[in-house]
Amino acid sequence: MFYFLTSSLLKGRSPELDNTNDLADEIAYRCQGERKAVFVCADPFHYEGNERFGSTVKSALENSGIQFSSYQILDGRNERDAEELIRESDLVILSGGHVPTQNAFFRRIGLKDLLGTFYGTLIGISAGTMNCARIVYAQPELEGEAADDGYLRFLPGLAVTQTKIIPHYNETKDLILDGMKLFDDITIPDSIGHRFYALCDGSYIMGDGSMEMLCGEAYLIEDGRISRISSADEKKYI
Repeated sequence: MFYFLTSSLLKGRSPELDNTNDLADEIAYRCQGERKAVFVCADPFHYEGNERFGSTVKSALENSGIQFSSYQILDGRNERDAEELIRESDLVILSGGHVPTQNAFFRRIGLKDLLGTFYGTLIGISAGTMNCARIVYAQPELEGEAADDGYLRFLPGLAVTQTKIIPHYNETKDLILDGMKLFDDITIPDSIGHRFYALCDGSYIMGDGSMEMLCGEAYLIEDGRISRISSADEKKYI
């Protein structure tokens, strides 16, 4: 399996892939010929939103020259067909959304095991990227989550990668949640004993299970410290 773990796949809200750090070009190179794709949603019951975002991603990929022989949206309507859909696909796209909601859906359909025999290309978007880790850091996002002692910040993931990723750092670094600074008061203290890679939009990680390359600006949060480890136009192995 070759994978792209992105912070944001699209260029704004338009049906166009972001080509910052050659992302669109790299995806097009890996997806030559007609693809059989499945778009795995975050909220299995948000049918209208799933159709809308799934269609936008499809259009963006097509606008980058990628052709499809089939493109299926996998959510609560057809989750019983998950095994067949994944088995017949050579491109799997994991939607953005709410990390714990998506994580529960992935576990319900057994996606981790299904990807164990998948040898195509995988694209993670935001929450989909986060859920690719073996142990997922589900950074609090919604009001009440940071203050809830019962909210689970570490979840079992798909084990596509060992890397714990936090997307949209450029947008969220100064956010206040439940009266606390998202990074200074929540995420940086949570990093004790852990290593998080905070990606800015336009940055991504690509890999194949034996190597990973970080492309674009990113920050390492580890053992209560944060430091910038790559610049906006830098590519490096991690």
